[in-house]
This record gives sequence, structure tokens and C-alpha cells, in this order.
Amino acid sequence: MKSIPERKTPILIVDDDTGFLLTIKEVLVSAGMPEPALVSDSREVMALLREYRFKFVLLDLLMPHLSGMDLLTRIKSEFYDTECVMVTASDDIATAVSAMKDGAYDYLTKPVQYEKLVILIQRALERYCLRQGLSLYERKNTRGDLTDPSAFSDMVATDHAIIRVLRQVEMVAPTEYSVVITGESGTGKEMLARKIHELSNRSEGPFVALNMGAVSETLFTDELFGHTKGAYTGAAKERQGFFESAGGGTLFLDEITDLDITLQAGLLRVIQEKEYYRVGSTRSRDVDVRILVATNRDIFEEIKQKRFREDLFHRLNMFHIDIPPLRERRGDILPLAHLFLTQYTKETMKQITKISPDFSDYLMAQDYPGNIRELKNIIASAVLREKTDTLTLKSLGGTSQPDISQSADNLGEDRSLWRLDQVEKEHILAVLAKTGDNRTRAAKILGIGRKTLLRKLKSYASAANAADTEI
Repeated sequence: MKSIPERKTPILIVDDDTGFLLTIKEVLVSAGMPEPALVSDSREVMALLREYRFKFVLLDLLMPHLSGMDLLTRIKSEFYDTECVMVTASDDIATAVSAMKDGAYDYLTKPVQYEKLVILIQRALERYCLRQGLSLYERKNTRGDLTDPSAFSDMVATDHAIIRVLRQVEMVAPTEYSVVITGESGTGKEMLARKIHELSNRSEGPFVALNMGAVSETLFTDELFGHTKGAYTGAAKERQGFFESAGGGTLFLDEITDLDITLQAGLLRVIQEKEYYRVGSTRSRDVDVRILVATNRDIFEEIKQKRFREDLFHRLNMFHIDIPPLRERRGDILPLAHLFLTQYTKETMKQITKISPDFSDYLMAQDYPGNIRELKNIIASAVLREKTDTLTLKSLGGTSQPDISQSADNLGEDRSLWRLDQVEKEHILAVLAKTGDNRTRAAKILGIGRKTLLRKLKSYASAANAADTEI
């Protein structure tokens, strides 16, 4: 059987069961979707794709001549952007999951739930259109390419690398897609997640952020799903979990790869079933949240090393945004520096209004392993030290200062003769800059307690304020 509608359609259904083909056609048309093309002989699929360029293909896994897996491989090698969904028997889900690894968008089990099928096709077509929009990114972008530049007026974004990211935000924000946000520490992943929420249809609902690295194994269920009164010793009253607190809004799971793999199955089940139970309750509650997740790790390496579940990744990764590091968006370095200068002069009540050319050159020459946080810390420290109206290289102090041994300002400075407290202070500030102001991590690197580190930082700030008062 082969049926091609007169009006161009984006949908192709492939199954050797003609009764199933006709049923799917009726379901889609009744749901207001385009009439699909139908074919029962898998050998004809590639020729049809070359002629009609379908955006979506529903493939039965088991067919004579060419199996669904064989066809998936051929389709993805020639038409990579075409979205494919596999239909499988309930006892062969492992093969369907393998198909997702090979590029399938998702899978359905027979008997097919038609309502779920309609939603799945709609989402797959949305993603296809998003991907086609992303193909425009081969050229450099400007703020003028954004649909609504004013929506990002609170963000420094002039470099084309970050404008590209903002275009992705504009495209995915109005959908219900879950999004995986990746990027090095300090690149602004949570800020981007908040922007997606602000531009979404859920903007009137709450934005709830949870650092998964801070969720212990014993508290995982309680933290995410809550508990009823008397659920366990000490549960004096009922408590909402994060899924419930974020109801009608967005749940942002930061550092998702920090979640222990033994706990990931529980999260996967909730995402799949779209329901959960409070601890101590037998009543299921519907999940009404959009999930955004972020990580600063290579999530594909985490999957490869069996530290992150591949099936959970595929459920979460309906759309992926990778934020470039600051060294790859150098056009934003000086605008960000001036923004932080304004912020910290206001906080310290100083009258610093300028950044000298040599200080600007220094900022542009750095690699920023700590990204925006590192730049922010450099400016904060320089503002704290500076006593004039201009930031210069002298504002950087000791170990933060670049190697300019031939500079007249640096001749005669012998670091071997520094006081011990000065060496300690500069080393602590340098470690903080390298860790993106992650004070827990910095304390661990320095071999001191976090409270000790905070006490030392407080003493530095007090000393700097006292010096300013004397002047």
C-alpha cells in the first residue's frame, strides 16, 4: 500500500500493517493534523523521502525487507534533521531505547495511545522547525537578528557567539520542551534558565532552582516530592517538594550530573509517568512543571562512563543549548567589565569611572577558566584596591597582575620580599578567581575550612575599607 496526499504533508507513516496505517491516518486527520503519507513497503521509504522531504517519519520496528532500525540508520545518514519515532512491541523496549541512541526522537509501544501519538508528532515537528531555524547560525549574528531585543535588555550580549544562544532561547522559550543547558562553570547557566522561564507561557508561575549536588540520597524523595504529616519520625507537618512548589512554572535542576546514578531512576520515572507521590501518601499528584537542567560537565562523557543514565538524558534533552565560555565571546569582555565596575563602585561608594587602556588590554588577554565569575572577581578586587578614579594594572595587586617584567612600574618589585600575609592574601584571591568564586571548592584547594576562608575574606574587605577611610 502507498498513499500520498495531494496537499504536501510533513508526515510519513511506515508499517506493513495496512489496517494500522489507515487507523493512524484517521486519528491524525480527526485531530486537525495534516493527512499523512502512508507506505507499507519499507523498501520504498528512501525514494519517497528524496522526493517529498518529509519532516517526520513514524517507523514500525519489525517489518519485512528492511527493519525499522535499518531504515533509521539510512534516514539519519541522508536526512539527519528528519525526526523519527519508532513503534515497538512492549517486550522490545531495549531496542527502541537503542534506536534513540542512534537518532530516533522517541518511541511508542503497541497498542499505541493515539492521544500520546498526536502530541509526540506535534513536538517532533516543532523541534524540526527549531533545528531548521538554527541552520541560519552559520553567519555571524547581531542583536538586530533577535525577534525582541528588548527582552534581553538586562543582559550584556554583543558578541555573535552569545547572540546565537539568545536566538535559541527565543525559539525554545514558548514551547514546553525540557532543555539541557551546558557550559563551563561561571558562564551563566542559571541566568539563561531564568530567561527561558521569563519568555515562556509559564512566566506567571514560579521559577524554582535546585542544585542536585546538594541533594543527599536519604533526602532525595523528600526534597523533590515532599511528605505527608506523620510520614516518618519528625514529620510533624506536611511538606511540599520541589516538584509541587514549581507547579505551573519551571523547575531548574542545576548540576544534574551531580545527582547520584542510584537516584536518577526515580527522576526518570516521574518525567515519564508525569506523576509522583509524596512520602507517606498513596495519592498520586500530576506533574505540571517545565524542566530545565544544567551541567558544567561533559554530559556525553558522563553517559559513556556510566555515571549518568542515557535514557534519562534522552528524556531531558528535547533541546540543547551550549553556552560558550567567555574566551569565545571576547566582544563581551569589556562591556561586562564596565557593568561590574558600575556595580562595585556603587557597593563600595567609590568614584571610579574609567578603565585604563593597559588594564583593558590585560582583560582582553586572559583565558578566563572561571568565565564571567572570574572577570567579575577581578573587577571586584581591583575596585577594592584602587584609590583613584581609574582602574590600572596597579589595581590588580600582586599575583593577579600580569607578567610585565619590563614595565617601569614593575621594576624593583621583588615578590620574594613580600610579607607572608600579603602572599597568602594574593594566593587566596587568585584561587577564588580560578574557581569562579566557588568558595567551598576554593577552601578545599587551599586546604582550609570554608569558615576560615570567609573570615579571611571579611578581614581583607575590612582592611581595604579602613585604608580608604584613612585617605
